[in-house]
Amino acid sequence: MNEIRFHVAISAQEYLQYYQGMVNSILVTTAEGKVVQLPAGTLQKFVDQSGVNGSFRVIYDDNNKLVRVERISN
Repeated sequence: MNEIRFHVAISAQEYLQYYQGMVNSILVTTAEGKVVQLPAGTLQKFVDQSGVNGSFRVIYDDNNKLVRVERISN
């Protein structure tokens, strides 16, 4: 298994664009400085009234298929 770690701060208003399907992916910069594109729905379960904020870890397999997403901290 492989993983990337990143911090994200997306306001509720901004995330609404993802939710409505106007934007279908997000770009994040990993802790190592790489820019990675993720499906917007990847973070949906972490949305609250203020949007999506925190540090996350994405686990993916050797075929680059998403396995799971975990919030590390707020």
